[in-house]
Amino acid sequence: MAEEMINPVRKFERGLLSDRVNRRLLSFTIAILLFCSLGLGGLYPGKSDKEQKRGGKKTVHKKGGDEKMDTTKWLSEDEGKHLLGIARETIKNRLYNLQEPKIDWKDTPEIFQRRLGTFVTINIEGYLRGCIGHIIPREPLIEGIKENAINAAFRDPRFPPLTREEFDRIEIEISILTSPKELSYADHRDLLKKLRPGIDGLIIKKGPYEATFLPQVWEQLPSKKEFLSHLCLKAGLSAESWKTEKLQVSTYQVQAFEEEKSE
Repeated sequence: MAEEMINPVRKFERGLLSDRVNRRLLSFTIAILLFCSLGLGGLYPGKSDKEQKRGGKKTVHKKGGDEKMDTTKWLSEDEGKHLLGIARETIKNRLYNLQEPKIDWKDTPEIFQRRLGTFVTINIEGYLRGCIGHIIPREPLIEGIKENAINAAFRDPRFPPLTREEFDRIEIEISILTSPKELSYADHRDLLKKLRPGIDGLIIKKGPYEATFLPQVWEQLPSKKEFLSHLCLKAGLSAESWKTEKLQVSTYQVQAFEEEKSE
């Protein structure tokens, strides 16, 4: 499964390119930018969300998903802050060759032992610096955050490993995912009706081709048709595949927490 995931999208789309060849190139470029910008601050809701200062950082709590969901299963703001702290401390320990403390499972809250998909995104001054995660959980939540913090900082193939000089400038975001559920649909018109912008993340699959967009991407691509077209391009399919082919589609929801530098 493709597990690794813009601001300039709208600027590109407002008519600078006119001929068909360049429009095709534009669509491909936007898809690549979206792939590289998973978790970027510009894809998340605005600053009206509840904010709380924390050690020179602001922790922004965002609860994604359908309001009818069982929200007792979601993390509290304090739990999200704790996981952000663990992600930051894990990166620091690796940077400065400090021993990573072992997890004391007896004292670890049950919520952190649940198996949930996770993504960790690192930004510097609003620009992506690394993002890697798991849609399908492979380990307890707290281990997933630690592993993906390391992966995003040092193993994202799109970037060189994070340096000590950059560490104080990074802004960390974490996304906690629900388990994907298959979405049945009759045809492309029915698929459009069943999409829930701003609520569901989407996974599409056709044979060996597969891709996902987190629900935050709806902020940048609010049109259902546009969202599906770019997701198909990301998967390596044609932009019209969601219309012309029967795709395997799954949905999931996300709860996101992020750090931002204090003003």
